[in-house]
Amino acid sequence: MTGIQLTSAAFTDHAEIPRRYSGEGEDVSPPLTWTAAPGGTAELLLLCEDPDAPGPTFVHWLVTGIDPWTGGVEEGHEPHGGTSWPNGFGRPGWGGPMPPPGHGPHRYFFRLYALSQPVRLRDRPSADAVHSAVQDKELARATLVGTYQRL
Repeated sequence: MTGIQLTSAAFTDHAEIPRRYSGEGEDVSPPLTWTAAPGGTAELLLLCEDPDAPGPTFVHWLVTGIDPWTGGVEEGHEPHGGTSWPNGFGRPGWGGPMPPPGHGPHRYFFRLYALSQPVRLRDRPSADAVHSAVQDKELARATLVGTYQRL
């Protein structure tokens, strides 16, 4: 499988996500940059999930249908050509980190998938449903992990 890379100018891999991007801050999506998708990519899919949330893995951002020729997304914007799905807060688009106070640091996995064909999802898909849907369509994947905690 060909690799792609995913980075952010706002935080490095496994570093703390600045408060600005959290539910306690301005709750704007962080800037992301990625390397070129492999040939044959029909669309990109972006998922941000918190597996440390109480209960099922919490979806903070899900965008499908992203133009495979794009190289990133600016702060506070949606990726070009993409369709935003409801996050775990029930609204489409970015929903910043907001773990329970005193729950310790949570990990936020930003995953970018290069897909061979468009993915089909049901309304309000769970993180597990997204992982299942991309499984047989994945050409490449990149992961960037940020952390956040509320004291």
